[in-house]
Amino acid sequence: MPSPSQPESNGGAKKRVSRRRKTAHLKQVPDRLALREEIRDRCYSVCEKLDKSRPLSKDEMEKLARALLEEMNLPESYVGWTLVMLTSAFWRDQVSAIPPERRLFLLPHCLKHAEGCPADYDQFGLDCKTCGACSIADYRTQAEELGYRVLVAEGSPIVMKILVSGYVDAVVGVACLNVLEKAFDKILLAGIPCMAVPLHSSDCRNTSVDEQWVFDMIHLPHREPQQKTATYVHLMRAAQEMFDRQELTRLIAPQRQTDATANADLADLPNLDPIAATERLAIDFIGRGGKYSRPFTTLAVYDSLTGGHGTLPDGAAHVAGYTDAVKRSALAIETFHKASLVHDDIEDDDEFRYGEPTVHRQFGISTGINLGDYMIGLGYRLVSREVQTLGAEVVAKILDQLAEAHMRLSEGQGAELMWRDSASKELTPIDALKIYALKTSPAFEAALHCGIALAKTPEDYRDQMRKFARHVGVAFQILNDLKDWLGDSDNKLSAGNDIIGGRPTVLWALALQNLKEDRKNELIQIANDPDLTAAAKIQRVRSLYLEGGVFDAAQQLVEKYRAKAEEIADEIDPEPFRRLLYYLVDSILETTEDHKPTIVIPTTQLEFPLAAPTS
Repeated sequence: MPSPSQPESNGGAKKRVSRRRKTAHLKQVPDRLALREEIRDRCYSVCEKLDKSRPLSKDEMEKLARALLEEMNLPESYVGWTLVMLTSAFWRDQVSAIPPERRLFLLPHCLKHAEGCPADYDQFGLDCKTCGACSIADYRTQAEELGYRVLVAEGSPIVMKILVSGYVDAVVGVACLNVLEKAFDKILLAGIPCMAVPLHSSDCRNTSVDEQWVFDMIHLPHREPQQKTATYVHLMRAAQEMFDRQELTRLIAPQRQTDATANADLADLPNLDPIAATERLAIDFIGRGGKYSRPFTTLAVYDSLTGGHGTLPDGAAHVAGYTDAVKRSALAIETFHKASLVHDDIEDDDEFRYGEPTVHRQFGISTGINLGDYMIGLGYRLVSREVQTLGAEVVAKILDQLAEAHMRLSEGQGAELMWRDSASKELTPIDALKIYALKTSPAFEAALHCGIALAKTPEDYRDQMRKFARHVGVAFQILNDLKDWLGDSDNKLSAGNDIIGGRPTVLWALALQNLKEDRKNELIQIANDPDLTAAAKIQRVRSLYLEGGVFDAAQQLVEKYRAKAEEIADEIDPEPFRRLLYYLVDSILETTEDHKPTIVIPTTQLEFPLAAPTS
């Protein structure tokens, strides 16, 4: 059998096979060091022959892993472990190109001795510097002596935040296969250099690792790679940098700001200039939180249709040259999004947003309504005043798309409110999906079209992007419904909000469709029972959802719409734009193996206070 070769580039192959399934049976670790070394060495041999100009997708890596294992006559159960070896081999040169002081080293707490470990957690994870009773201290000491930033934590959710903030440019880590699959996927999708050494088990108690492999990874020398790989990190950082308070204020160009207003505590704003206070509240909320995926989308689409230079190794310098008009157009998308969040929170009477009390809970409903209205006007002004720079035709296209998105989003929200306030709770999956298409897709579609208009391409992609945004938006909203049963530490900090708030979801519609008549009536009675506590209501509804196979059915819908979005991307040219669409599908529609959630309400999140990023 011939040696595995790199899958055909997306620039040539049109169809993309999406396989989202359970992978627990693929996560066996080879039990002999000699066999692990043999597979690892074969992975390096394979990767030496690959084109590293662009990141390989997980599906492409899996194809290589399966071919390699088949050639070696080894079982399928080693696929997950081999994927880690292939990924590390692929990115080794790129990690080597990053000096140690710009690398982040992740260690798992499960390497500590489960019994008698005296270490406590601090803001950086496990505080084990003064112990030395296990290998964590050895790894950490050597890494820090070389200049690494070290984090001892399990699958930390802030790794991507640290990377996008500009503190580090590469990640090396030690973890079990379960954690590696979840924690590293998004990093690799973005084209961020990453290497890992898997633990020998996922037991999380007194596990072990190939120690020499870890030391070798830490001491990887700094040298220039033979070929550099495309990355979205420069565009991600550019999107986030727009929301730095000083840059955000510069781009918005406030007209009523005074030193007193700009520096006042929000609680004191009502006692200051009441006119300037609205402007200050808007600037504060726009920059308060979020992943900035919409402005990133606009910038990345613009880049992909103007040569894709922002993804190249020197992309940071290229992106830094974007005009304020381009940045303000991307900022307008986020401004509209933030306005809709303020209004949504009022309509749903939500308690938290970005881990803080919602605007209307802090300042009152009237102020919240007014602030949302103000941000809508601000979003239009950010674009409308760039006619001289962008040209009247481009500005007209962007404003038309924004207006259409605004109206369709309001239609979707209106349909949701009418259902919520109606006596009947009947809902079909088709009707729920129609609401989703109106509520979630327009803002994403506007971000895509804004980038297209800025690029001044002769092809407007209008029909393709309408369908692509609808498929991705619907799938995202279904995933958000599933996430509601887990709680959302980035957002509302509680579980089961949709049931308590009486909002129409596809989960509810699927339950009504799948349950027997008596169970269906019971579900409706539970939702309408004013005497039932929130906790009891959530637990009982969850039980009925499980009985009706709702979570499985919802996940199947996600994969259906994912596949439809990928089919649209398959037909898109140029190649940088098509590759970006694949990336958006993968990064927006993150899934987990377990889509039968238990109810968990997060309490705290690990913080990582660091000094200002180095240049």
